[in-house]
Formats: sequence, structure tokens, C-alpha cells
Amino acid sequence: MLEQIITLDKELLVFLNGLGSESFDAFWLQITKQLNWTPYFVILLLILQKKIGWKNLGIVLLIIALLITFTDQITNLFKYSFQRLRPCNDPEINTIIRVVKTSNSYSFFSGHASNSTATMTFIFLILRQYYKYAFVVFFFPLIFAYSRIYLGLHFPIDILTGYFFGALFGTVFYKGYSIYLKRSRK
Repeated sequence: MLEQIITLDKELLVFLNGLGSESFDAFWLQITKQLNWTPYFVILLLILQKKIGWKNLGIVLLIIALLITFTDQITNLFKYSFQRLRPCNDPEINTIIRVVKTSNSYSFFSGHASNSTATMTFIFLILRQYYKYAFVVFFFPLIFAYSRIYLGLHFPIDILTGYFFGALFGTVFYKGYSIYLKRSRK
């Protein structure tokens, strides 16, 4: 069963990665860099500040820092426990996929997917009470994590697992933030 899942995962990677072309490589290389998303994060922080105030924004930033640290460490624990080769290093497929970028670390599961989803889940859960379309924050992890497939750095299961853990951790940290808010209002 596990072998069938891995085979399907590799086939899906080959298909999705094969949709790319050299003319878009530079674009996806820029998408995958966290620093290039700074304007997006600044806008989100300004939106948050407007709704929750400076004091709560400071607390939210602290929680986000803890959330990213926690999620990143769990991701690394999984990567070094499973030691799954990245597509770009997998001898079974690395000659048939488009390898746009390489990395020597392990693949399972995606830190880009887990960190971005955790952060956006946390922010979404705050903003949903103020904005009907708060769900648009999830476009960031969708695009950001897909870049990893495009570049040949992650398998689809790496991304989906990262999404799952990110959503889980983002929700747990939001619950902690909600408890803090309730206690601070008393």
C-alpha cells in the first residue's frame, strides 16, 4: 500500500513538474523566496493592526514567531526521521523531471508548506471575524508551496502533509491566543 502511494506521488510530481517551462523558471524561483513576500506580510500586518490594535499585534507577532519556530522544528524532526530524498536527488526520477533548483536536505515534509499554512491559518482565524473574504490569505501557501513542486524540490505528499500540519499547528496556536484574550479581558 505504501509503495503504491509513493509511486502515485512520484507520478503526480512528474506530471505537475512537467507542466513548467524555462520561460517561467525565473518567476517560480522568485516565488519560492520568503523575502520576496515581504510586501504581502506588511499589508497583512497593517490589516491586523487596524483590527486588533498595536498591543495585540505585538502579541500576535510573538505567537507567530513561536509558531514558525515550533512548526519548523517539527518539520525538521520529520525530515531527519524519514530521510526521504527530494525529487531533485531521487535517482529514480531526477533525470526525467525539470530540476530548476537543488537542495541537499530531505523532503518529507515541506517546511515551506507547513510554515506558510500555519501562519496563514493563525491569521485567518483572527481575521475571519472581521472580513468575509479572509480566506484569500490561503492563496499565499498554495502558490508558495506549489513553487516547491515546480522547482523539483518536493513531492505532492510533502506539500499536502505540510498543509495538514500547518493547519493543525496554526489552529492550536490560535486556540492558545484565544485563551490569552479571554483571560486578559477579565
